[in-house]
Amino acid sequence: MILIVDDIRANIIALKKTLELHDIDVDTAESGEEALKKILQTNYCLIIMDVQMPGLDGFEVVKILSGNKKTKDIPVIFLSALNIEKKYIFKGYETGAVEYITKPVDTDLLILKVKTFLKIYEQQNQLKEMKDLLSKEIKIRKEAQDNLEVKISERTKELVLKNEELELKNHELQQFAWVVSHDLNEPIRKIQIFIKIIKDLYLAKDEKAVDYVNRTIKSAERMQTLITDLLAYSRLSSKVQPEKTDLNEVLQEVLSDFDYLIERKNATIKTNVLPTIDSIPSQLRQVFQNLIGNALKFSNNTENPFIEITSELIATKDFEGKPSADGKYCRIIVKDNGIGFDEIYLDRIFIIFQSLNDRQSYEGTGIGLAIAKKIIEKHNGLITAKSQIGQGASFIMVLPLEYQEIK
Repeated sequence: MILIVDDIRANIIALKKTLELHDIDVDTAESGEEALKKILQTNYCLIIMDVQMPGLDGFEVVKILSGNKKTKDIPVIFLSALNIEKKYIFKGYETGAVEYITKPVDTDLLILKVKTFLKIYEQQNQLKEMKDLLSKEIKIRKEAQDNLEVKISERTKELVLKNEELELKNHELQQFAWVVSHDLNEPIRKIQIFIKIIKDLYLAKDEKAVDYVNRTIKSAERMQTLITDLLAYSRLSSKVQPEKTDLNEVLQEVLSDFDYLIERKNATIKTNVLPTIDSIPSQLRQVFQNLIGNALKFSNNTENPFIEITSELIATKDFEGKPSADGKYCRIIVKDNGIGFDEIYLDRIFIIFQSLNDRQSYEGTGIGLAIAKKIIEKHNGLITAKSQIGQGASFIMVLPLEYQEIK
């Protein structure tokens, strides 16, 4: 069931009717306070939340939900007709929302997004069922001593059938992702066309307006690239053909995405020339996003963030490999002056859903570094970190310049 939260009843009725036409169960709340009461009593798979409300606004409600173990994983889509500036959109994502949509809403696009999250919710439930089944299997193996081989054989057959069924559903989900990526490209393409027309016809003499429009166009282009790479990125376990990648371009795209946060935190970013390597660009972009995003997020409150990204060629696939002009590997270091961590927890930081910090002070899912490690390993590389509490952290990556088949 989906919960719609809006203080304007007319908005609730219109959106509720739209969703119900697509056979989607809907519940409603007309204030942040009413929404919190309902969320604690009912399991919702998605919340569509208005930002501007009297009493508790949308941002405050989501912040409360993110601090509760029971509700922190419920996906939230913000809808707003007033708070459409970049800083509010950034605040929405920073608070914990999965999407921020400004009004007027493209109904078809909203329905597509809602169905996507419902599909993901169903898939998560299926994975949970599989986990429960495996837990029961372990319990049975411990308790059942007689006829153990027969019971194991029967359960194994059941698991094989369940795995085959799950593989089929995963395939269907992948096909669905292809459709989503294709359909989302069309409104992005229209945005690019119309904003270029506006730029050429009405804004040619306004340099500041042209600058904002150019940024918007570049953001749309990056979004289009991300949508195109959606399936390839989501299937990290699948084989994707690598290509020659200028890591300088990848890094500049990431820094451009963080320009608002860098400016807000008065951060300094220092880089040297990165190499061109065989890679999957969208995946390495995610690695840099995670590392730089963490450096900005876990900054030291006593001084402005300083992030240094360096690279050098080395002879061997080793963190301590000697520099070599003809080296077949590159060592890339992302160093910051943030809060750091105790190196006794080094192995833990690369495990999914593990976090060393108070999530009320530093929001995050605990998945970023786990994804980065998996991506680096898929590129036949290595990743580690060095740090001390209060003295920043250095993340060290070693990557081959040319593609190597993982054996």
